[in-house]
Amino acid sequence: MWMCQKCNRNFKSVNQSHMCSSNTIDDIFKDSPDHIVHAFDQVLINVIDWEPCSVGASTKSIVFTKEKAWLIAKPLTKELDLKFYYSEKIEHSLIKKTTVYKDIHAHHIRISGESEVTEELITLLRKGYDFK
Repeated sequence: MWMCQKCNRNFKSVNQSHMCSSNTIDDIFKDSPDHIVHAFDQVLINVIDWEPCSVGASTKSIVFTKEKAWLIAKPLTKELDLKFYYSEKIEHSLIKKTTVYKDIHAHHIRISGESEVTEELITLLRKGYDFK
């Protein structure tokens, strides 16, 4: 793993192309309602102990990185969008949308409160964490 000296984010490759951001996680959630902040906090509590895992703020989202980004959390107006990657399309009622990038499927889950961070949701996120 390589850490950019300007923005302190971790990346798979040395000098990997990215947009540096001076944002903090607090900056990303600055105008978000409390229920979205609490939802993010609950996700963070459930995945932060998965090793290795680093968390950093991008320009408009929070990026969870293992060897590469495995989860992107982005606050929306009324919901928190959680995007994780997997080798195939996962059919599940929690998944709102799937986008394909080459052979990788990006799955979006939208939650609006901490009570929606269930074992079922964490199990889906773990698939993204374990995907290589």
